[in-house]
Amino acid sequence: MRSWELGDAFGIENLRLAERSEPEAGPGEVVVGVRACSLNYRDLQVVRGSYGSGTRLPLVPLSDGAGEVVAVGPGVEDFREGDRVAGAFMPGWTAGRVTPEATATALGGAADGMLRERVALPASGVVRVPDHLSFSEAATLPCAAVTAWNALVAQGGLKAGETVLALGTGGVSVFALQFAKLHGARVIVTSSSDEKLRRARDLGADETVNYRKEPEWERRVLELTDGAGVDHVVEVGGPGTLGSSLQAVRMGGSVAMIGVLTGAAGEVPTAAILRKSIRVQGIYVGSCETFREMNRAISLNRLRPVIDRTFPFEEFPEALRHLEGASHFGKIVVEVG
Repeated sequence: MRSWELGDAFGIENLRLAERSEPEAGPGEVVVGVRACSLNYRDLQVVRGSYGSGTRLPLVPLSDGAGEVVAVGPGVEDFREGDRVAGAFMPGWTAGRVTPEATATALGGAADGMLRERVALPASGVVRVPDHLSFSEAATLPCAAVTAWNALVAQGGLKAGETVLALGTGGVSVFALQFAKLHGARVIVTSSSDEKLRRARDLGADETVNYRKEPEWERRVLELTDGAGVDHVVEVGGPGTLGSSLQAVRMGGSVAMIGVLTGAAGEVPTAAILRKSIRVQGIYVGSCETFREMNRAISLNRLRPVIDRTFPFEEFPEALRHLEGASHFGKIVVEVG
């Protein structure tokens, strides 16, 4: 079968198409015929070699993929051939709290990922996808959607009437906008692009702020909330934006730490966290249980993910370069089969 892999060195230029043997379904496993995958910023970091020291080569990239069950191993009772499924970001995190053992199963990083024609996964780490979604749409869910849902709903306890600040218009932030509106919340979105902000308003954003035109965007957010600040911040920027996010959140509000777009380390204004009683919560995607809970809401509300652009399997490096260019709105998809 065909597979993309990083061979003996990191870098987009070192990606290669390879032939691998067909996987078999062992005890407790299913084989998924992958139909589509989606990209996350973390995938770009992995390919660049900047995600961490634990990435071993060769490696099949990408954590997110959806397809059909094509084989069922001994002892599997919950799935049968033809079921439409996605692999969880961490197949070993079925429910409850995240553990080091669960993080060691993260696809496309600690373990081989989804960018291949077939993959064997533990049945306990596979989730049925909503019937109304295409495989391309379903492939956008495992990382970005589950992260946004975990941040706002499972961990954040989002309530109707609260205000959410979503930084940027990448995958996590667009899903956060959609989920927040689904819960009856007010949403403020930031971006450096007026066109992206227009699209965010079309999706339901109540207020938008162009941070290139307003570098002290936290002040504008405070103005929009009558000086009180927002209830929740979906913080994908990292150290370069955290200080502003802490200023923009209300006393007793929540900041979900998700992304590292501006770097992995920096100063933390701990006095602001203390003085304002802010809850800062790290979010590392979510469990299979959280994935299933989110899918029930997506199905009930017929919510559709936002896909920026779709690439054929053979053009995966070009898809990564499109992600690298940061011009996308929503998710980037690679069709596999």
